Amino acid sequence: MIYLDNSATTRQYDEVTELMYKVAKDNFGNPSSLHTLGFEAGNLLYDARRQVEELLPPAGLVVFTSGGTESDNMALLSSARKLRRRGNKIITTKVEHPAVIETCKRLKDEGFDVVYLDTDVDGYVEEQAVKAALDENTIIVSVMAVNNEVGTIMPVVHIGRGVRDFNRQHGTDIIFHTDAVQAFGKLAMDDVDADLISASGHKFHGPKGTGFLYIKKRHHIPPFITGGGQEGGLRSSTENTPGIAGLGLAAEMACSNLTVKISDMGMVNNYLLNGLKTEIKDIMVNGPEELGYNMLDSGKRCPSVLNISFEGTRGEVLLHTLEQDGIYVSTGSACSSHKTGDSHVLSAMSMTHKEIEGALRFSFSEFNTIEEMDYVIDRVKIAVERFRRLGSFR
Repeated sequence: MIYLDNSATTRQYDEVTELMYKVAKDNFGNPSSLHTLGFEAGNLLYDARRQVEELLPPAGLVVFTSGGTESDNMALLSSARKLRRRGNKIITTKVEHPAVIETCKRLKDEGFDVVYLDTDVDGYVEEQAVKAALDENTIIVSVMAVNNEVGTIMPVVHIGRGVRDFNRQHGTDIIFHTDAVQAFGKLAMDDVDADLISASGHKFHGPKGTGFLYIKKRHHIPPFITGGGQEGGLRSSTENTPGIAGLGLAAEMACSNLTVKISDMGMVNNYLLNGLKTEIKDIMVNGPEELGYNMLDSGKRCPSVLNISFEGTRGEVLLHTLEQDGIYVSTGSACSSHKTGDSHVLSAMSMTHKEIEGALRFSFSEFNTIEEMDYVIDRVKIAVERFRRLGSFR
């Protein structure tokens, strides 16, 4: 099996699986309990929080959630609830993940003014477009760090600085949120000056059903889930101790030797791209062609993603053909795979229906190798040529 759908989910590290089993078996106490079992479980949460916080910008705290979607919802809904008396304008982009897009639609229904910024043909939103949209009625800016379908690295480092400058000049308190679900564990987050950062455990070899929201300590947002006061009162519910312990270990492992891992991933990505361009005619890279290796490389493509349109084919048919050869890819975001219609991301990039229809997303992890790509190139070539040949008789 060659797994190239890592933007949808990753294979859990074996060490994470072993830790979660041990915690579920031996450390099953409620972290809020006062006895020894509860104390031990609470220590596991403390350790996991420390593991994650050390990988993020300083002066922030981490709230554990059920995943990236909840983290995005919490970031936007709680912030809007806090700031609605001061203003009602929210700035985001047309290429955000549905967890942000749909939440913004809900906020619009509640009376907020939502501005969706356009992108260029690479799915990139200019920093100047965000600056131009800022005004004293703005309360939230939400721009993803890395696009989940085409891998474009957004200028979130510069956007964060721009929001901070605007706040200083105008006495506002605009909150900048970034959905880093496709960035955390793949690109270092040190330079990202965001107030809120969302991430999801299963995107960096952690367990499904886990995630976190980073919050700068100077911000105090209202509780997202009320109840027993867990997670500093921001997200009540008995903590998923095995999952959180697993997430902490996965974060530490994914970000260990990150420079080497992302460099190797880039070599695999480029090898596949160059092989496909050499062997198959009439293909188009969707998003930036040049790879970037840190969050300052805005406008380039994260090495974890390669999205290609194969002219005269249908991506869904290619996907199932490759599956028969033991190769797993996707046609876009897994969260939208059951929806009809073209990808909203590729549509925002001014792609035609035919170009979108023929698109495949290859997404990589540290476990993929160049040797695997030789087989992938061969199988994709056969699948594309077969489809084009059969299509000519229709």
